[in-house]
Amino acid sequence: METRNGILPGMIQTVFCAPARVLATALAVVCLAFASGAARAAPVKTDHLVVDLAPQTRAAAPGSTVYVALHQKITDGWHTYWRNPGDAGQATKIAWTLPAGWKAGEIVWPTPRRYATGPLMNYVYSDEVYLPVPIEVPADARPGQTATLKAHADFLVCSDICIPESADVSLELPVSAGPAALDPSFGQVISKVLAAAPKAEDLTAAYRLDGTTLKLAVTGPVVKGVDVAHAYFFPYEGSVIDHASPQMAERGPGGLTMTLVASPSFKAGGPALGVLSLGDAAYVVEARPGPLPAGASGTTPPVKVIPAPAGAKTAAEGPGAGGAAGMGLLAAIGFAFLGGLILNLMPCVFPVLSIKAAALVRHVEHPGKARAEGLAFLAGVVVTFLVLAGLLIAARAGGEAVGWGFQLQSPAVVAALCLLMLLVALNLSGVFEVGTSIQGAGSGLAQHGGIVGAFFTGALAVVVAAPCTAPFMAGAIGYAFTLPAAATLAIFAALGLGLAAPFTLIAFIPGLFGRLPKPGGWMEGLRKVLAFPMYGTAAWLAWVFTLQAGAAALPLLFAAALAIAFAAWAWGVAQRADKPAFSRVVAVLGLAAAVCLAVAGAKTTAAPAAASAVQTVRGGLAAEPWSPEKIAMLRAEGRPVFVDFTAAWCVTCQVNERTALAGKRVADAFARTGAVYLKADWTNRDAAIAKALSDQGRSGVPLYLVYGPAGEPAVLPQLLTEGMVVAALDKAKGG
Repeated sequence: METRNGILPGMIQTVFCAPARVLATALAVVCLAFASGAARAAPVKTDHLVVDLAPQTRAAAPGSTVYVALHQKITDGWHTYWRNPGDAGQATKIAWTLPAGWKAGEIVWPTPRRYATGPLMNYVYSDEVYLPVPIEVPADARPGQTATLKAHADFLVCSDICIPESADVSLELPVSAGPAALDPSFGQVISKVLAAAPKAEDLTAAYRLDGTTLKLAVTGPVVKGVDVAHAYFFPYEGSVIDHASPQMAERGPGGLTMTLVASPSFKAGGPALGVLSLGDAAYVVEARPGPLPAGASGTTPPVKVIPAPAGAKTAAEGPGAGGAAGMGLLAAIGFAFLGGLILNLMPCVFPVLSIKAAALVRHVEHPGKARAEGLAFLAGVVVTFLVLAGLLIAARAGGEAVGWGFQLQSPAVVAALCLLMLLVALNLSGVFEVGTSIQGAGSGLAQHGGIVGAFFTGALAVVVAAPCTAPFMAGAIGYAFTLPAAATLAIFAALGLGLAAPFTLIAFIPGLFGRLPKPGGWMEGLRKVLAFPMYGTAAWLAWVFTLQAGAAALPLLFAAALAIAFAAWAWGVAQRADKPAFSRVVAVLGLAAAVCLAVAGAKTTAAPAAASAVQTVRGGLAAEPWSPEKIAMLRAEGRPVFVDFTAAWCVTCQVNERTALAGKRVADAFARTGAVYLKADWTNRDAAIAKALSDQGRSGVPLYLVYGPAGEPAVLPQLLTEGMVVAALDKAKGG
């Protein structure tokens, strides 16, 4: 019984269960061995990221350096930032907690991509990114042990809004006796990231700062003969360049030269450090101030890199390519011509054109003279547009942030125009004569004075047209400045042809010309009536001058106006006197005094009155000063934002403010939607506003943008109505 009941079951248990124990023990040993030979890390999920620590190798050997990457999987449509985030943002930061003797180095930053949003240019990562960090393993690390590497990472994750996030991640990394194999999950990809990271090669680099233009020249074997169409300089510090401005690159026999717009805070003397990206390779550059190395330029013409649309990668664009505005050259020329036609109806141009209309009436009985003056007027308009375009091209090439109407941002120019408008008004009022009318150029030009006067009337029409931007015109001008100079001039010539076309056609089409009223005594009365719009224009320019130069400069401008009025009266006396010499001398002295007083007023050291933080607009709306940061903050709060890009010298802007933006419906819409009114005042030159306009494909004011909590802003027409503003605010609130 004992054998049956005791010994036999024990034998059966030994025979059948012992192999199971052996198998279990063997499996445990294998699992332990596997666990001790491979790194382990658990991903951490935040609202917009999945983060973990990714090792390049399965283990770490004593005395070696291993790379461990902070691995980010980023939600579609969101991004994190490079070491220099650009105009806004914050770089990812890592705080390590390591075993005794282990040391973490600096992040090996992969080359970022450019991300343009509104007036800002940022340097970001999207989709997925590995940020490798070298970890020094102490020589006394014991093989067979497992080291726990911990890191606290802080991120700024952005889309239309920005959200700070953080994650605590860790990695169990075994210590091996010798070199370890690549990690099966991350080894190859981290090796590729390290291979593609910017390299510190044997490069010669120097820079030269001329005003706001920063020339950065780089030579060396690895940059010899490169394709500069994909060249871009990413500075390590945010204070080196203006990130949003286009970069130019040209190739030389031994390298390349980048033409950049320097940041206002950049001071020559220290090094300019950063990454030179060439598309398929990137190199660390350390440039010092000094002579630019020979061989860095001269082989190819410069290529301009155009800022990308919001959220898109930038692309290089050379001469003749498309443009940031997304229209072709022929379409831009057509829009410019149409904008020039509409410009005839704008309030800033009408006073001058009404004078030209009166001149055409004077030639009803002499069609040949009318045609000659029509052509002269057209030539004056087109030539002046081309001169203005040339000045704009030269200023922008020199790094100046200027656009349409740039001349009216100068107090000296505004003062000169104010006095010129006053002179025109005094002439129309009969105080003095220039030939037989404003179209003449003096009695000595009896035969050709009308043609010369017509030419300068065309020039004057263009000068006073600067405060206006007509529909169709804004996009064409903005696009023009993304093109080579010849194409830019063609667009401005089309704008001039559009402005001059109606009056030139009237002079050449007998049917239209014949419908003009016959000359008569009524013309003298009309001439005097036309003086009053010019007086009004002079008064308005005096107001603009006050906003630019300050109230202390206004008495000097008024004194100049008094002196020039006295000079005009004295010249009129001379024209009617038998012995005009004395009166002419008095007139010249009065003119000289006016010039001296105007120059003194424009150079006055009195600062303009400081703008208050909140301005009250007609209709009771409260306008706050514009800034890109203010827009981002308000959108993050979920509030609609109305941005008014304006200037005191912009007639269209002032008309819109006093009509479409002054009504009770608009004020009620702002209150109902919780929208915020931001004003970007371009009366005086402001580089940030100029860049914001450029990023919207514009080169002048007005521009009206309505932002919702997400997405791109709605762009309203230049000529507003209350209904447009109300509808846009309601849509922004709903979107």
